[in-house]
Amino acid sequence: MSAKPKVAFFDFTSCEGCQLTVIDSLQTHPEILDVIDIVCFREAMSEKGDDYQIAFIEGSCTRPSDEPVMKAIRDRAELVVALGACAHLGGINAIRNRFDLDDVRQYVYGDKAEWYETYQARPIKDVIPIDAVLPGCPIDRREFVAALKALLQGRAIQIPDYPVCVECKLKENICVYLRGKTCLGPITRAGCDAICPTYGDGCEGCRGLIPDPNIDSLKQILSEHGLNPEETLAKMTLFLNYQTMEREAVDDG
Repeated sequence: MSAKPKVAFFDFTSCEGCQLTVIDSLQTHPEILDVIDIVCFREAMSEKGDDYQIAFIEGSCTRPSDEPVMKAIRDRAELVVALGACAHLGGINAIRNRFDLDDVRQYVYGDKAEWYETYQARPIKDVIPIDAVLPGCPIDRREFVAALKALLQGRAIQIPDYPVCVECKLKENICVYLRGKTCLGPITRAGCDAICPTYGDGCEGCRGLIPDPNIDSLKQILSEHGLNPEETLAKMTLFLNYQTMEREAVDDG
């Protein structure tokens, strides 16, 4: 990799909030711009370049036409990083995977449904090999800066493998369950500094599952706190639907 590597940002189906977080990060850490050359970033510049070593991809794959574009990015880049929950998990886009796709298209587009190509939402790892992930909705700006510095130094990106509950305890937060609310913190990967519970909201799982999560135990806890099966499924599939369906497929044999 050159002394000043070229970096590109790409977006597929997403709200592009993770790219806006990148822009915020670059505003507070302008020194980064001294050591990289950004050649493609639709949110921040009109110029486009096809020569890059590091590619950050935001958004899930939701159309057949997305696949060749992603594969072309993979062919050009030395490193590909999934940026945020949509690229990492399929994101909120993957909620529709539990429903009949024709019904979803009709509901969203009405009599213009056939105008739009689409299929089940997938994280980009199911389309191309990736080298790293930055979780979250949106990503954490500090984690992005640390990850970019690691890549520039030839080190692997490190993300926590423990649950959000650990960060809550370190911050001495009162558990949201004791406040009459529910939370997916026990099964969700940390790294966000427990931002949602810190401000009184339960974790929604946007950073994905920890390794070996005890989902059955959490479902029991949610039931004990008043959620019926439909409400539990809705809560656990806002961001985790793709992972949850994968686990269900394995359990079904």
